Amino acid sequence: MTASYDTPEVIDRRQGPYGEVVLRRHGALLQIIANGCFLMDTSDGRSERLLMDAAHDALDGRPEPDVLIGGLGVGFSLAHAAADRRWGRITVVERERAIIDWHRDGPLASLSAPALADPRTGIVERDLVEYVNETSDTFDALCLDIDNGPDWTVTEGNAGLYGESGLASCARVLRPGGVLAVWSAQPSPEFEGTLRNAGFRRVRTEVIPVARGVPDVVHLAVRPG
Repeated sequence: MTASYDTPEVIDRRQGPYGEVVLRRHGALLQIIANGCFLMDTSDGRSERLLMDAAHDALDGRPEPDVLIGGLGVGFSLAHAAADRRWGRITVVERERAIIDWHRDGPLASLSAPALADPRTGIVERDLVEYVNETSDTFDALCLDIDNGPDWTVTEGNAGLYGESGLASCARVLRPGGVLAVWSAQPSPEFEGTLRNAGFRRVRTEVIPVARGVPDVVHLAVRPG
């Protein structure tokens, strides 16, 4: 039986170490659901493009900066970064094996295949919180899109990333003058304050216009030189 446009069709459902992750098709769209929480779909990509572009612009012309992207999602951030020859090394940290598989040889491959084939691209299968706490690698930009924002995390363990100790770990993987960019489904003045308290400078929020409702935003902050 063929699902109607109004009935999402489950393409794959997996139980992983962080809970259930589901890939659905809803009409022409592909959607990722984690633990019953809608994460993202393939409808647009404006906010992911802004996430990458705003981070690059905040680097003030640094040549071939290396970027760490937190969360593979539907691949918009990675695809946009790989299409921009100004970026140097592009590292994506994704904790869900299912999402990586959907990009490598599944329904999301059509969005990300050129980016995954780019020699600058590397995929790390790991929890981002663990990665920023333990890696010895450093980057010029850290772009986070693993939750619906600092105030609406997908799993409870992610919440600490947006506090002062978690932001200290983010600063540790950033080179001096490096940029932290955080996507959010809504503005968070409290998070702006936490960024400043954690020692970041040039803290600001860029708004992504939407047709109706609360706009998406990208929170930006710079590690002091």
